[in-house]
Amino acid sequence: MTDQRDFDELLEKFRRHREVMKEELHKVIIGQDAVIDQMLAAIFTGGHCLLVGVPGLAKTLIVSTIAQILDVRFKRIQFTPDLMPSDITGTNVLDETDTGRREFRFVHGPIFTNVLLADEINRTPPKTQAALLQAMQEREVTVGQETYQLPDPFFVIATQNPIEQEGTYPLPEAQLDRFMFNVRVDYPDLAEEEQILSATSSVNEVDTRKILSAKSIVYLQQQINQIEAGPLTINYAARLVRATRPADESAPEFVRQLVDWGAGPRAGQFLLAGGKAVAAMAGRPSVSLNDIRQVAVPVLRHRVSTNFQAQAEGMTSDDVIVRLIKEVPEPTVSKYD
Repeated sequence: MTDQRDFDELLEKFRRHREVMKEELHKVIIGQDAVIDQMLAAIFTGGHCLLVGVPGLAKTLIVSTIAQILDVRFKRIQFTPDLMPSDITGTNVLDETDTGRREFRFVHGPIFTNVLLADEINRTPPKTQAALLQAMQEREVTVGQETYQLPDPFFVIATQNPIEQEGTYPLPEAQLDRFMFNVRVDYPDLAEEEQILSATSSVNEVDTRKILSAKSIVYLQQQINQIEAGPLTINYAARLVRATRPADESAPEFVRQLVDWGAGPRAGQFLLAGGKAVAAMAGRPSVSLNDIRQVAVPVLRHRVSTNFQAQAEGMTSDDVIVRLIKEVPEPTVSKYD
């Protein structure tokens, strides 16, 4: 690890880079600050994002613009009911050489990129959805007897329409758990919507600058991982995750009544990773409890399953998590004589 002074300078430089990236994004994207912050936090810690929002909220545009600014390879796959796993990963084709010999050659699929946009991921059957599982976890793809490494960095950013249910296949929990953040993309406010209408009715083209490269992103991921998460922060993250599990003795009574099952250990890992990204983007060398609280909802919302009673009371997983954040006490430092 670099010495503390160099590390502090690196974090300050990264904080300025992040501000410039947001400025470039806002040349194209109006509003959506929370969405952009969460996506950048996931990218700089090597995580994947699931964007959930109704059509027309610029989800695809946000992803493609981020890829342009980061100067990385970008591929988009439109998920449809007839999409096959080989359409994502690639396939072996039979070639005939100049000597007349026939041999198989692997043709890489669109998954071999840095940023993969899985558009409307819930519109394809589970068999095709599962083609992403190995890639998202191990950063590799197995086709036949061969395993191929994916380029570094590699991110999956998937979109999902929450209101369209006909002809869709909900993501299984095992795949949902691979996503670091479940990012809700909401409607713009009145001022933002007026600005969107004004911008899209003009003929002016907007150019964005390239801020980072793939190599720079990998280096920053390594440095951000070195940000310190103290014992009290780790303890708080662990207790927050355990409190989501209705069978755990630490779970509040309202969790036992409203939740079917809670988050697993991967949620705690993502809470700390997200906290490190938030600290880094603010130029700080350590994770605070507020950093954990800031990423708690997008990390936990797709890992907490509410039951029928919660639905009858109009309580969503977001409501449960926000209440948990208020009720789980901060850890205290032991006092010694």
